[in-house]
Amino acid sequence: MKIVVLTGAGISADSGIPTYRSSDGLWANHKIEEVCIPEALERDRAKVINFYNMRRREMAGKQPNAGHKALAELAQYFDVEIITQNIDNLHELAGSTKITHLHGELTKLRNDDSSQIIEIGLRDQELDETAPDGSLLRPHIVFFGEAVPMFDKARDIVKEADLLIVVGTSLAVYPAASLVGWVKNNDVPIYVVDPSVPKIPFLRNKIYHKKERAAIGLPKLVEQLKEFKDIKF
Repeated sequence: MKIVVLTGAGISADSGIPTYRSSDGLWANHKIEEVCIPEALERDRAKVINFYNMRRREMAGKQPNAGHKALAELAQYFDVEIITQNIDNLHELAGSTKITHLHGELTKLRNDDSSQIIEIGLRDQELDETAPDGSLLRPHIVFFGEAVPMFDKARDIVKEADLLIVVGTSLAVYPAASLVGWVKNNDVPIYVVDPSVPKIPFLRNKIYHKKERAAIGLPKLVEQLKEFKDIKF
């Protein structure tokens, strides 16, 4: 049984990482056009680099919560692939291995054509840091207005799902939100774990909604799914 999980900022919020869109989130204190569009990097490189350096400092000491750990446990029983909108590494720290980062990874840098991707962990990026080939590096983040390179891979993963879990996302950010529409047929059950109700009215699939935070609702859902580990799809 193949389970595909689409995760958003809500799952990391339970580990103390600020979400971007909440009233007290990152975009409440920063303008997107100043730190998260390609033109901003050209206009004020230092400001953009410092913004993501601060994000890495915030991640220092943050640990996976019960939601992350539950998904790692689920992979002991099923073929689990995670597609995350998050740029943190909490899924990896929890022990999950099949992870596709749609919007990039905070612990990496890249050059403009993505031919050089460098792992830096949680250290600061230097302003004029370069790759081994001499090319200038930038945060390995998909800025607003840029294409999402991993979208096609994520779409193909969703097409293979026997069961889809959506957790910690309101499905308000596109193209990520459109992934739920790529399930192979109307028989694929969809489980939603989030206090809010995501907008997926176009689907005819059966939807089960746990109106709880990820750290609370996901462990419960995983325990339920473990009871069906011997079901053949």
